[in-house]
Amino acid sequence: MIRRFIHIVIILFGVFVIPNFSMAQVDFNKTPDDDLGNVEDAFQEQFYEAMKQKGIENYDRAVQALLKCIDLNASVPVLYFELGKSYNKLKNFGSAEEALKKAVNKDPDNEWFLDELYGFYIAQNEYEKAMKTVKQLVEYHPDYKEDLASLYLRMKKYDDALKILDELDAKHGIAMSRDVMRNRIYQLTGRKQDQIENLEQRVDNNPNKEANYLALIYRYSENNQKEKAFETAKELLKIKPESELVHLALYKFYLDENNAEKAIASMKTVVKSTQIKPDAKLKVLTDFVSFVSQNPEYESDLVEATALVESVNNSKTLIELGQYYLANNNKAAALQNFESALKLEPNNFSVLKKVLLLYLDENKFDLANIKSTQALNNYPSQPILYLVNGVSFNALNKPQNAIDTLEIGLDYIIDDTKMEADFYTQISKAYTLLNNTTKAKTFSDKAKQLQNTN
Repeated sequence: MIRRFIHIVIILFGVFVIPNFSMAQVDFNKTPDDDLGNVEDAFQEQFYEAMKQKGIENYDRAVQALLKCIDLNASVPVLYFELGKSYNKLKNFGSAEEALKKAVNKDPDNEWFLDELYGFYIAQNEYEKAMKTVKQLVEYHPDYKEDLASLYLRMKKYDDALKILDELDAKHGIAMSRDVMRNRIYQLTGRKQDQIENLEQRVDNNPNKEANYLALIYRYSENNQKEKAFETAKELLKIKPESELVHLALYKFYLDENNAEKAIASMKTVVKSTQIKPDAKLKVLTDFVSFVSQNPEYESDLVEATALVESVNNSKTLIELGQYYLANNNKAAALQNFESALKLEPNNFSVLKKVLLLYLDENKFDLANIKSTQALNNYPSQPILYLVNGVSFNALNKPQNAIDTLEIGLDYIIDDTKMEADFYTQISKAYTLLNNTTKAKTFSDKAKQLQNTN
């Protein structure tokens, strides 16, 4: 928002300003005609000393050198400009303001001086003083008018801010930075209808601009004016039938009116689009999963839509897909999606548990054993991990390993008789593999006893 020209100022100062001031105020080539010594040389020496100290961020010494320059020639405006900046760095704000104001007073048409003073007032939250300064700057650059609107916003003068934003939009067209301010004002004041009317006017003024329709659709939806939002979306599709972005809204409207065919067509348009961001595509895909879970006859369309998204890299969507396939007993597809989700969220214990149990269901005992052993390092008090570990050891014909891990896991079971019964069943199985029928029966009986209490 605040413009800064420090590097330009230094360059301009070195090339143009010093010679100008030298010619106007001091003639460095003139031989002194009194006994005061070479004042011009002393001035130049102190000024460059000040710039050197400023360059190495030694602002105390820069101030000292600048004050010596002022003692030699108090009429040079740029000295106060540099002095104000150095004081500001030293957090001597009172002296900084005084120096910058002197610079402006001595050269009231210098834009750089005004800009520095304006920036100083903004940093100090002196909005009234900043307002006065930025109004002067507007004369040099109309861009400062947007700063003026921002100041009105900070000062809660919302009508004044909107008036300026309207003027700038009318003259220069719509700009994102101004829309951010405008929407902030509408939010702070609760003027939702004013916001909608502004967007409606934009559509009327420029009926071929897609962005205006999309913004209006969003605001209608936000304001629970769904019918107007739907009509606006359909109007945009008529005017711009090749629009892909409009389908981000249309698919939901079609779903609401139970028009499955059009909803699915819009969803497919979204996931195939090169204009729509991956996050938005994945949100649509998640909604697609929810829709198909209620309407399984469209599962083939879901499979097609999932394939259209080259790489699903959103854990929430992957988990939704996994849950959908699990509910439909497609364990292989469920496992694939849960594994992908786990790569994105390796600390998601809920997904880890699903993956491990599906490894057992899919007879992937080696993977179940390796992954559960690794997981126990991170979650040593989770009994489900010991159970999976024990089941996999039994399946791999390593009964003693199964007994060792299951007996440890028993200590972590709290008020879960079903899980405890599962542990005893697996311990019984391990002893059976070891041909210890006595202990096998003992643990089998314990399991049955717990199962009978449920």
